[in-house]
Amino acid sequence: MALTSWKAFRFFDVSQVRLPTDAGSVSLDQGSVTCVTAGPSNIFVGTPNGTIHLLDQTYKASRSWKAHEASITHITQVPSTSYLLTLSEDLSHEPELKVWSLEQSEKKSGHPKCLSTITVQNARKAFPVTGFSVTSDLAQLAVGFANGCVTVVRGDFVHDRGTKQRTVFESEEPITGLEFREAHNGTSLYIATTSHIRVLAITGKAQGSPARTLDEHGCAVGCMTLDPATSEIIVARDDAIYTYGPRGKAASYAYEGAKKLVGVSKDYVLIVSPPKSNSTTAAALRTFGGTQAEDLLNSSSFTVLNTDLKFIAHSEALSSQINTLLTIWGDVFLLTIDGKLYRYHEKTFTQKLEILYRLNLYVLAISLAQKYKVDPVQQNVIFRRYGDYLYQKGDYDTAMQQYLRAIENTEPSQIIRKFLDNQHLRNLIEYLEALHEEGKATSDHTTLLLNCYAKLKDVDKLEAFIKQPGELKFDLDTAIVMCRQGGYFDQAAFLARRHNEHGLVVDILIEDLKKYAEAMAYIVRLGPKEASENVLKYGTVLLEHCPTEATGLFIDYFSGKYRPRKDAVIVQEAPVQQESGGGFLYGATVARSAVQNLAALIPLPSMSMSSATTTTTTGDGAKVQQTQVVETTTPGEYIEYDVPKPRVAFAAFIDHPESFVTFLEALIASEDVKVEEKTDLYTTLFEIYLHLASATRAEEKTEWERKARGLIEEKSVPIDTSNVLLLSDLEKFRDGTILVSERQGLRADVFRSYTSARDTAGAIRALHKYGPEEPGLYPAALAYLTSSPQILEEAGGEVEVVLKIIDEEGLMAPLQVIQTLSNNAVATMGLVKSYLSLTVKRERDEIAANRRLIASYRSDTTQKSRDIAELASTPTSFSATRCSSCGMTLDLPTVHFLCKHSFHQRCLPGVMEGSDVEEAECPVCAPQNQAVRQVRRAQEESGGRHELFVDALGRSRERFGTVGEWLGRGVMGVKAES
Repeated sequence: MALTSWKAFRFFDVSQVRLPTDAGSVSLDQGSVTCVTAGPSNIFVGTPNGTIHLLDQTYKASRSWKAHEASITHITQVPSTSYLLTLSEDLSHEPELKVWSLEQSEKKSGHPKCLSTITVQNARKAFPVTGFSVTSDLAQLAVGFANGCVTVVRGDFVHDRGTKQRTVFESEEPITGLEFREAHNGTSLYIATTSHIRVLAITGKAQGSPARTLDEHGCAVGCMTLDPATSEIIVARDDAIYTYGPRGKAASYAYEGAKKLVGVSKDYVLIVSPPKSNSTTAAALRTFGGTQAEDLLNSSSFTVLNTDLKFIAHSEALSSQINTLLTIWGDVFLLTIDGKLYRYHEKTFTQKLEILYRLNLYVLAISLAQKYKVDPVQQNVIFRRYGDYLYQKGDYDTAMQQYLRAIENTEPSQIIRKFLDNQHLRNLIEYLEALHEEGKATSDHTTLLLNCYAKLKDVDKLEAFIKQPGELKFDLDTAIVMCRQGGYFDQAAFLARRHNEHGLVVDILIEDLKKYAEAMAYIVRLGPKEASENVLKYGTVLLEHCPTEATGLFIDYFSGKYRPRKDAVIVQEAPVQQESGGGFLYGATVARSAVQNLAALIPLPSMSMSSATTTTTTGDGAKVQQTQVVETTTPGEYIEYDVPKPRVAFAAFIDHPESFVTFLEALIASEDVKVEEKTDLYTTLFEIYLHLASATRAEEKTEWERKARGLIEEKSVPIDTSNVLLLSDLEKFRDGTILVSERQGLRADVFRSYTSARDTAGAIRALHKYGPEEPGLYPAALAYLTSSPQILEEAGGEVEVVLKIIDEEGLMAPLQVIQTLSNNAVATMGLVKSYLSLTVKRERDEIAANRRLIASYRSDTTQKSRDIAELASTPTSFSATRCSSCGMTLDLPTVHFLCKHSFHQRCLPGVMEGSDVEEAECPVCAPQNQAVRQVRRAQEESGGRHELFVDALGRSRERFGTVGEWLGRGVMGVKAES
């Protein structure tokens, strides 16, 4: 395929690299360097004097060392390693090869360590090296010479354990290129000469066989390379670009013109062409063109090809001839013979797309995205833009195909708006159907699709869409809503039934068809879960129109006795009676009518969709053969289900209290209801009793109150006391408040109920009855009895009794009593005179006792201080004659203590003769002293535990005394610094 048909772009940004010019910088012109190659992270520069420079990204020499004595012509770094191979040559000696380790350094110079040095043999013939290649494992390398010989060197180059050389190929034509191709079945060496391309097996089954010719045409030096991604050999000749695989020529691309260099970078093939050499034209241009013509004649061309997608990624002419082609740091570099370095940086994928968008080359953009495995979102953007382009051109069908490819990440509304007019409804239907197939359709899309079918009057497609087999691919609710809005209630019910949307079936029966009995017949044939959902949702409506049946269904379900009805289609001569089954049953006539009507509309839940029910009758009502649906529930048939808490059904009975009472009483009487659930049932039933009592009058009211009272009088009824009290208070049911409070021991509540009703006599009776066990009632009684003159008069002398008990039991502080009585002007001074007199006398006696105790403590403290001072300043005489320990007569050495006890030194435990006795302690007084020290230590430790102090203060009735006691323990003390 000729390159003239390829699209050309500028996918690379070109910039000239500003090389350093300071002292020590490396010049890259042709006269200063002999070879320049790129490694993974450095550019290697070889010079004529045998020096190697490693250039970093600042283009400065990070390392330099003398590698050879002769000119360096080839440098190669083994991929994914730190090994560097250099080859130097002059025509007077055979080439010298060295292997270096960039990670190891010589101790003296710090230069990279030379691992091995090898002289490459060429039968002692002085010919320059024209080809050089090495395997990835550094196990062998090949050197080609201008005389047509190829030498392969094998061995351990890293540890310098010896190598073997062998001339594996000889030819009359000079070698122009060598490349190793490594595969799992062996390694091959591709050899290029000026006239042939050959392959030689180095390892594997074909090793030892002569070189096999792949092509009768060769290539120039520098025009063969290896594509590491595909392991194919790329050869550039004047007529075309060729690729070779293990079986020969793989592909070719016509590209006329001389070639100087070929390289590979990512997916691109890099071609460098030399200046054109037409002598006649060149002479004429030089004569008339001057300097500009000279630059034009010396210009080289650089081309970047993408051979997979068949386009030219970049092409330009350079005014100087190109010396070297490099690929490093993710970019491509060109080095000219005059030392200029140009950098080619590939544009981002987004920038490339923008270029292709401007040129409307969407097909190439799609291929490029698929080639680079761009994420599906980005690819869909390209599909969508391509569709927009085709839509603007009027190619609506093809545009729709692109929109369908981008359906995964495209906002459907953007496409739908383009095809809303009547001319494009077919395309719109295609897109909407695809949305449903992908499962991306919303309810709006389903509505629009059904409207499109209706507008086109395409009944067949409408039916096919609704009744399509397999998994549901549209929004069922929307389809049903559309049918219901159009008045097709039977079809909507059929669609809901077909997809087992039982809730929608019941909704249609109740909301649209108003067939409440049929809805009940349908619900009781559902499984426990579906029946629960529907009866809770429509319970209020069903209780309104079918109270008996609905209440029975509630009772059956929440008592755990629910059994779905089963049906069968039979043929008989006379009407049949329904069998008697477990749970609640309908009246025979109503049940048969509802079931027959429902079966005529849709298949019952227990039947398949293909079941049909028909009835044949005569005009005169004679008995004829007819088909009927008969309930066949058998006793004992049961589907296990989790019975929900009865509370979830309470909301359905809000406007139906009589049915609610029936429901609650039935569940309470049922043995299948859990005991823990009955608390809620009893409480609610008690509330309903009180509500009905408030809403009725006379005998009916009395009956409901009697039921409420009987409910709470039973000791086995698990009603929470707080709930009974709250409900009794809300409904003004005082009997309940008093009864439950007394039974539950809520004596304070009973007392408060009397005081709130201002029943002084009842309050006093409650105080006498509960006061000894509930002392807290007396402060409340004092406040109540003195709350008004009338109550105080009714109480009589009860106030003095209350005050006396408060004082004796210490229920209130005197100040609290005064504050309570001072809240109003009811209590007089004479009322509390006796109480205050007794209180003041008791306080004075306590103060006197405390003062006497303080005086005794002071006297003892003074005496102890005097004794201590006397011991410290006055000599003490010891007159004891016997040892306080053994009772024997004292003899020397003797130990006397200031406590008047004397001992033989030998009788003191732990004190030997001649040892220091200053720290000795009297054995007689030691236990008493130890007890004092322990008491003091305990006081210090408890003084630091403030939580104990706070706890004691909270429990104390005499807080000031507690504070004084803890002050003595040192709770407020400051620890002495050590």
